[in-house]
Formats: sequence, structure tokens, C-alpha cells
Amino acid sequence: MSAIESSPGVDIRAIVEKQRAAFLAREPYTLEERCELLDRAMGLLVNNEQAIIDALTADFGHRSPAFSKGSEVLSPLATLKQTKAELAQWMQPEKRQARGGEAWVQYQPLGVVGIVTAWNVPAYMVFSGLAGALAAGNRVIIKPSEFNPHTSALIARLIASVYAEEEVAVVLGGPEVGQAFCGQPFDHLLFTGATSIGKHVLRAAAEHLVPVTLELGGKSPAIISRSADFKDAVAKVVIGKLLNAGQLCVAPDHVYVARESLDAFVAVAKAVVAKFFPTLKDNPEYTSIINARHFQRLQGYLSEAREAGVELIELNAAGEDFSQGTLNKVMPTLLLNPADDLQVMQDEIFGPLLPIIAYDDIGEVIARINARPRPLALYYFGQDVDEEARVLSRTCSGGVTLNGVMSHASSEGLPFGGVGASGMGAYHGIDGFRTFSHAKAVLRTAANLA
Repeated sequence: MSAIESSPGVDIRAIVEKQRAAFLAREPYTLEERCELLDRAMGLLVNNEQAIIDALTADFGHRSPAFSKGSEVLSPLATLKQTKAELAQWMQPEKRQARGGEAWVQYQPLGVVGIVTAWNVPAYMVFSGLAGALAAGNRVIIKPSEFNPHTSALIARLIASVYAEEEVAVVLGGPEVGQAFCGQPFDHLLFTGATSIGKHVLRAAAEHLVPVTLELGGKSPAIISRSADFKDAVAKVVIGKLLNAGQLCVAPDHVYVARESLDAFVAVAKAVVAKFFPTLKDNPEYTSIINARHFQRLQGYLSEAREAGVELIELNAAGEDFSQGTLNKVMPTLLLNPADDLQVMQDEIFGPLLPIIAYDDIGEVIARINARPRPLALYYFGQDVDEEARVLSRTCSGGVTLNGVMSHASSEGLPFGGVGASGMGAYHGIDGFRTFSHAKAVLRTAANLA
């Protein structure tokens, strides 16, 4: 059976040992075998689309079906297809220069990979992580979030239906199970989640010197330059913020706007929301906050900002009353120039609240960004090539999308990862294949050359 509710540490170790024994008992998976393993994952997504959407809706209270289909089915399906299409090329030895011999790098599977996923896009994280790990020829154990009980249970059943436990297994459980999971002697561990939890993951993995890839988060800024197509920039930032109700690790967290354009930003934002979300409370495309704890966290940010005198602008075209809502929906809200010491400017927001910060000079923006921990993403809107180059060279973030938001994170040709407090290491595409592989240096000396 490939999914277990484990007592912390005990059953997980048994699966690790079972997978490692299977890995060592035979030659590494061939290209054809790896492609067949990827095919099984693709079949799960194709054949269970509605079940995945329904499970996510049950977990969130309400979740946009269109977003669920795109992010949790079509996107990982595209990742798996592209991985399969490019895998033969990735597996080829990479020739290197060497004196007095023939040299190359040979990529070989590590063995047993652990994957811990977050709750905000759970199926995407499971299957995109699985794509890289299986492509590299590994056995895999997955620990999905307990915040998504319906989705996690479904994923466990689906994985168990097409993979043997020694190929891919799923472990279910709460924080104690997660802590025990991260302390296992994996050959690599991929964790996606909060920065605060990432510190605990590193400590647990250190016991066995397990290499770790951390996909964390942070306060990803958007910058709207004076040279930008203003209406287009505002629309992209606002719609990007409202996808999954802001519950995305690469969502624009706050936006820098030229001081003279502050009122124009508010006006365009109101028009954009009125067009795309004419109603919110019962709109099937507007997602709920995952649970009561996070709902109250967001309400706390608003209360603190209101008490501090921050101007709050609700983007509520229909003037709906949210006070009696039962689905943990939070009204999209702009916060004008909140002080840096407020919690909304300290924590990753992970919700549909958007602070707007007025600036006079781009140097001021760069300085403010550099005064914070390095973010997972940065977004720059503008046509000034010198200013763009300055932003790119003077700031450090996991990734950047220019004149858009979040697109870099879904591009399989680019590594996805953070830097500093927003993470370490990267995956997606060939970078995922290499993360889950050992790059073995090989030198054939001249004496052995024919």
C-alpha cells in the first residue's frame, strides 16, 4: 500500500529502507522506464480532473474551478509532457574540457527523494516535484499538507493506484508526521512552505546531512515605472494578486507606484475588479481563504492598519456585505502607504490585500527592496531599458518577470527557486532533473585513450 497514516518516524523509515533496497537491487531506470513512470502520472491527471477540482473546492470551502483546472491539472500535465519530451537529451553525458584526457559529467539518480508540499497549490507541487524526481531516476516519498485533507487523501489514493510502494509512496499526517518525515535519511529533500518552517526542516535534515531544496516565499514586490503602460501594469498586478485570492508564493505582495499616479492606480484597480469580479461573495471564480486561522490572520492585518490610520480601499464593485460570510472570503483591499512596522508589511500576506507604496525615485525603491529579506519574485513594469537594467542588477530575488507577474515561475525552461530567506536551490525543467541527480565527474586519462 503506497499511502500510510504513520506514527511519526516508524513507518516512514520502513518505506525509505524499502525504496532504497529496491533502488540498489537493480540498474538505474532506463529512459524508457522513466518515461513510463511519467506516463502514469499524466494518466492520473487526465483521468481524475474533476475529482481533483472537487477535492480542492472541499478543502478551501470554495475555490475557483477554472483556477484549479489550470493550476492543478493542466499546468503539471504540461510539465510532465515537456519533461518526457526533453528527458533523453538531459540524460546524455555532458562533455567537459580536461588536460591529458577525456572528461565528462555523468548524471545519475540519487536514490530516494522526499517531497513535502504546501497547501496552496497542492496537486501542482506534488506532480511538478514528481516530474523532476522521476525523470532523474529516483524513488519518491511524498508528504502533502494536512491543511488539504480531501486533496491529500485523493492524491494518496491516486498514487497508490498506479505506483508500487517501492516506486512512489505518500505519507499522510499532521505536524508530528511532517517533522519525522524531514528527519529521514533521504538522498534529497524538497520542501515547499513558510520560511519559519523551512528553518526547522533544515535542522531536521542536518541529522543525516540530507541535501535540501527549500521553496519558501517572502514579500515579492512589484514596481510600476513611470515608463510603463500604466493601465496594463495595474491590471496585471491586481489580477495576479486575486488569483487563488492571493494564496500563491509568487503573488505580488506589495506594489511601488510613482507618487503622482497613486490615485490613478486606485481608479484603475477598481475598474479592473469591477470587470473581472463584478460580484465576489458568491462568485464561483473568487476563492476562499484556506481556513479560519488564515482568515483571522488577514483580518488582523486590516484591523491593525485601520487603527494606525492607513487608508483602506475595498475593491467591492457590488457593495456586498462580507460580515455574514461563511466561506472565509476576504474582500480585495488596497492599503495606501502603510508604515513598515505594521504586520502587513512584515509578513508575507498570502491573501487579497495589496499595500501600495508611493515613490519619487527608482533609487528609493531599490533601497527599500534591499532593506528587506530577498524575495522569491520581483516584478518590473516599464519600457526604460536603463532603469530595467538597474533594477535587475541592483536587486536580488529568486526570479523576475518583466511587464507581467508570475510567468517566470511557470516557465519550465527557467529554474524556479528562492535566494536567502526565500529559499535555496531550484527545480523545474532541466534544473529539476539536475537537482535530483548526482553530477558525477569522470576523467579517462590519456593512457587509457585508444
